[in-house]
Amino acid sequence: MKVFEFDSTAYLQRLHFSEKVLPTTEGLHTLQRAQFHNIPFENFDIQLGRGVDLDPANLFDKLVRRPRGGYCLELNGLLLMALRAFGFDARPLLARVHLSGQPSGRGHQLSLVNVEGRQWLVDVGFGKNNPRGPYLLERDTIQDISGKYIRLVDGGVFGNMLQARSEEGWQNLYSFDMEHVCQGDINYGAHYTSTNSNSFFTTSRVAMKPLEDGMVTLFNNRLTLFRDGQENEIQLPEGQEYMDALKTYFGIELDAPYEALRSVDRE
Repeated sequence: MKVFEFDSTAYLQRLHFSEKVLPTTEGLHTLQRAQFHNIPFENFDIQLGRGVDLDPANLFDKLVRRPRGGYCLELNGLLLMALRAFGFDARPLLARVHLSGQPSGRGHQLSLVNVEGRQWLVDVGFGKNNPRGPYLLERDTIQDISGKYIRLVDGGVFGNMLQARSEEGWQNLYSFDMEHVCQGDINYGAHYTSTNSNSFFTTSRVAMKPLEDGMVTLFNNRLTLFRDGQENEIQLPEGQEYMDALKTYFGIELDAPYEALRSVDRE
């Protein structure tokens, strides 16, 4: 069996990045931003009934060699491979999502990176609520990440709680502890989030891609452009026009017709 080798050149080409990546704090921020802005968040393989395959070779082929994206376990899985390939001391963590007010199981992946004497958390797979850059593993410190304010606080039995500041106050995003995470733990999370009927990813089509001046998101047939503080909603039509919009706004090209997508309630 051929052993998978991470192709750093192909990965950087996918990110439209030509400079050398060094295992430094600056290199960490550069790599996170490059992947976050160039590989979209999306769940269309789940909606096509294909599920999620976290095998490294498959993951690399889908996210790097093809015009596709993925959801948290795929995107952060790829980033973790990249971090290690470029010499970073990095390991996975699993988090519980708190956006609904009720904690989920440990189904969200992120990475802990030790670099230049400090510990950073790196995430490229939390959709529109994703921190715009790495953040420090420091509690009760407000961190300004590209104009968005976040903080880590004591989450009690849940460990560390990541919060984001909004007009209503501080919102809980996700919680995580520092326990060791093996591939089996990640596979368990992937199975639930990609197959269970109560999972958001099995019931809704979603996509997100950041822009230099905002972001574009998709929820079923509702596309929303956020730019310069303005919000513009577009109701996408059925069929080929929907597929064309995926390519135009997200760079996603599906190798299946629109009719192959699961029927979901559309807004």
